[in-house]
Amino acid sequence: MDLKSMTLDELKEEMKALSESAFRAAQIYDWIHVKQVRSVDEMSNLSLSLRQKLKENYTFTTLVCEREQTSAIDGTKKFLFRLEDGNYVESVWMQYHHGNSVCISSQVGCRMGCKFCASTLDGLERNLLPGEMLDQIYMIAHLTKEKVSNVVVMGTGEPMDNYDNVVKFIRLISDEKGCNLSQRNITVSSCGIVPKLRKLAEEKLQITLAISLHAPTDDKRKELMPVANSYSLDELMAVCREYFDKTGRRISFEYALVAGQNDREEEAEELIRLVRGMNCHINLIPVNPIKERKFRPTDRLRVLGFKNKLEKNGINVTIRREMGRDIDGACGQLRRKILEEEGQQALK
Repeated sequence: MDLKSMTLDELKEEMKALSESAFRAAQIYDWIHVKQVRSVDEMSNLSLSLRQKLKENYTFTTLVCEREQTSAIDGTKKFLFRLEDGNYVESVWMQYHHGNSVCISSQVGCRMGCKFCASTLDGLERNLLPGEMLDQIYMIAHLTKEKVSNVVVMGTGEPMDNYDNVVKFIRLISDEKGCNLSQRNITVSSCGIVPKLRKLAEEKLQITLAISLHAPTDDKRKELMPVANSYSLDELMAVCREYFDKTGRRISFEYALVAGQNDREEEAEELIRLVRGMNCHINLIPVNPIKERKFRPTDRLRVLGFKNKLEKNGINVTIRREMGRDIDGACGQLRRKILEEEGQQALK
């Protein structure tokens, strides 16, 4: 059992099982989530015997920074972290005028198969524990010496495919006795696993839900995203409306513009019809090219034309700032690069 993945109540139960006082749980929780120590040995107000018990009976997630790349363009930092089992995950640190944002991964690899994403090329290896998601944030705060004010679960993996761990992560990082990050400063992305989104609406969380839409029709979406074969746009839009009704939180739709695929005027008109009347925001993203796929980003003039058409129809829309393109900024690129390097080394 991972100490960093436990709630305060769970820690209290574990202290009871170890014949320790319940108040020790609060001390441990504070060391992990407020002071964000890197090892049990740093928990200096615990007795040596208790620290020994913790090391003998539990794991303590501590990621190792294998590689750090800094963009010469905008200062964005990309981190490659090694997990205790030797797997790798990526995280990105971005500076905005409203504070520092960290984009984290929720899985090692991904099985969703979206055609323009490097994360999914090698399939799914495993889910991340809540503590492994938390430690991406804690490690970045430690390495940059900067406060993290916004968290985006939009890196490698499909959060709704790791539902229980992701929800527990959200509750841990927003706990007022821990890191105390406002849920309104947390965004969770999903390609649209409808039953899990319906379940998420019942959690009554105050996070922002970002749906990876990327196409305005079922046929076009199926070409880009295999999940569209399981859930239609009608089903997806219905659950998005349910989510807003139950949480009061505006939906964000991510739309990666791929040259010649989904960026024509007729697709803009289809998109307008699809979201008309919804309380939503559309994020236009010129697709980040990866060498394994033929997809290329829409040119700037066409992106602006697409945006203007949406705006003229009363839809809130922004073009996402392109950050970290010179440092393998897109999901899965850096992990895939190091896996390829390791494979080449093994052949030598």
